[in-house]
Amino acid sequence: MSGNLASTRRSATAFLDNLSFSCSPDAPDWREWGEKWARLGDYHFQRGTINSAEGAVDKARDACLCALTAFEVARRLVNPDSSEIERVSADIEVGVQRLGSTLEQKFEKVRVEYWDQSELSGYYLSSSAPAAAPAVICIAKEDEPVATLMGRLLPLVIGRNVAILAVSHEDVSTHSSASSKLLLSSCLDFLSGQPKVDASRIGVYGEGLSASIATDFAAWDSRVAAAVCDGGLWNWARMLASIDWMTRVEDRPKEDAISARRSQQVRRLKCPILVVAGGRGIVSLPEAIKLQQDCATADVDIELTIPKMSSSPVGEVENFLTSDDYIFRWLEHKLGSNSCP
Repeated sequence: MSGNLASTRRSATAFLDNLSFSCSPDAPDWREWGEKWARLGDYHFQRGTINSAEGAVDKARDACLCALTAFEVARRLVNPDSSEIERVSADIEVGVQRLGSTLEQKFEKVRVEYWDQSELSGYYLSSSAPAAAPAVICIAKEDEPVATLMGRLLPLVIGRNVAILAVSHEDVSTHSSASSKLLLSSCLDFLSGQPKVDASRIGVYGEGLSASIATDFAAWDSRVAAAVCDGGLWNWARMLASIDWMTRVEDRPKEDAISARRSQQVRRLKCPILVVAGGRGIVSLPEAIKLQQDCATADVDIELTIPKMSSSPVGEVENFLTSDDYIFRWLEHKLGSNSCP
């Protein structure tokens, strides 16, 4: 409770890595663990308020980032149908708003102008680099507020030489496929116009169903320099389901034809690709492995990562800290960032 952000994240990582829910009557159940992490977040919030009142801005910022990490752990453990999840989510949004006045990096809620004169709201965080640095468009998972995504990413990206623009899945997906691409292209234009962003090193990162949107956008806009996406597997799965429905099982294409079709869309992407299989993603591990094998002999820069999961009464719980760290280190490597927090 008295540690800094680094120790808080190490503790959270160790907790999630060793997460187990014992049937022993003396063992805390998953609700109790969620409540414990929520209380830890409350404590860091209080510590940050005291530090802020004393003028210790750096300590106040660190405490708020610790709180966001604790609340994110709690959010994954509390009952998703309870009022507790609403409280934790609200605390995360408050924490995101609090950070605005304590960060040396530029952090603000922005509106991106769209071609039909409408606007898309999101959060923009500049990089910590003194010169032009890479940037990433982050599309939140479906049914997840963009503030929740920012609450999880801020403790990770503060101090890194990468800028991020976070937008919601709902704002992007409610448009047609063509309009969604144009909208994300406007986001890329927005980042390109920022004084500390290198327009030639902008990536896209989509979670959940947004991973499919990221694939389509990266294939459509050649300016995308790296993509964390589904590699086209969501569209492939829907197409395969249609084939199964319209034909008999024995009439399905042979494996060679399936392999060619599976890798057809990913070949349209001209940038490095990272596919997240399992966990928060929509990509199954077997299909992701097959896709990687299909692309092994082709000129496709594709990698696969598998989040570490633990079972709980509310479903599988992902160690988001190690997953997020891997994803952003991959993005930094592919986008040419030299940061090493």
